[in-house]
Amino acid sequence: MTQQEVMDYRVELDTFSGPLDLLLYLVRRQEVDILDLPVADITARFLEFVEVLQVLDLDLIGDFIVMASSLIEIKSRVALPGPDEAPELVEADEDPRADLVRQLLEYKRFKDATRLLEDQAAEWQQRYPRLSDDRPRAAGDPSRDLIKEVELWDLVSALSRVLRKNTESAPATVLYDETPIAVYIERIKARVLAEQRVTFSSFFAGKNSRSQIVGIFLALLELLRHYKFRAEQPQEFHEIWILPPLPGAVPDAAPVAAPEVAPEAPALPV
Repeated sequence: MTQQEVMDYRVELDTFSGPLDLLLYLVRRQEVDILDLPVADITARFLEFVEVLQVLDLDLIGDFIVMASSLIEIKSRVALPGPDEAPELVEADEDPRADLVRQLLEYKRFKDATRLLEDQAAEWQQRYPRLSDDRPRAAGDPSRDLIKEVELWDLVSALSRVLRKNTESAPATVLYDETPIAVYIERIKARVLAEQRVTFSSFFAGKNSRSQIVGIFLALLELLRHYKFRAEQPQEFHEIWILPPLPGAVPDAAPVAAPEVAPEAPALPV
């Protein structure tokens, strides 16, 4: 992946509503009550995700850093009450978590309502003749972002594990990967179509260059979001599988230009 591509390519999280969506994901993952938000654990997990998002160079990383700062402040206020203040005597309205909990509850209601509308729209499409694919798509249309079976945050979490595992033994000399993202897209697409079911982690086997790992991950995101490839995770926190599009699925207009590879250039395995 060239340096210019790193500068030009951005992962857009507008449909995931950024930090609040990540927080809600972590709450569900921890299986805790939003009203009893475990700030210390959530903050630690949130910071792990922010570290990976910084590697991806997200446009909205500033919003995540602001939220991380807020979580650290709330954590310190919960852990360090004033000299004359016993934690168990703090009134509910004085709970440092109160404002964040209110935001999370409001966001959860909004997201649940959006999901309900999407389910109703899907049911409507099954009852009535299908409209042209040229029709404009609403922001909440589930076909707009196709990471359905697996959430985006599951993929980012899997990327975090890959980075920790593969870069621990990386050589001291940092080599920059010059492979265009479009080349990775074609290689991954060909492999998934041939094998029909490929593990997420296998795409990164033997890769210890951070820029190479990020390039492969961005290519996977493109295939999931714009080419109608699918991701499944049969067991929570276990391996993620990448699958080809369903029969009859029509990909969106590809946002990444097709690669121009010289005939003599060998196709390296992904």
